[in-house]
Amino acid sequence: MSAALVKDIWIEADQWTASESDFFDDNSDVIVTLANGEKWIATFFTYKNILSIAEKNKTTSECLAGAYFWATDMILVEELSRGKIESVVADLINQNEFEHAFRGMRNLYE
Repeated sequence: MSAALVKDIWIEADQWTASESDFFDDNSDVIVTLANGEKWIATFFTYKNILSIAEKNKTTSECLAGAYFWATDMILVEELSRGKIESVVADLINQNEFEHAFRGMRNLYE
């Protein structure tokens, strides 16, 4: 797969206002649409957001009071900027790892 096959990258965080998010401490769904129309989804988390979630879970008792955390199709990044996300998508494609990190959306409903 070539990065040139990417038609569009939709980033949930692009929909937020500056006051709604901290691009260094948040997570965002990302949908990649390929030229052939296939759609793939993953959730990008910042490293800092994982720590924030763990701290929150200690107080809410979720995930055995912060003892673990998991998410399907999780990709960790430094920040949720469009540039960083586009670079990660391109690198995953170039390294032939894209289909391991993202889930085909057709599989979500099967």
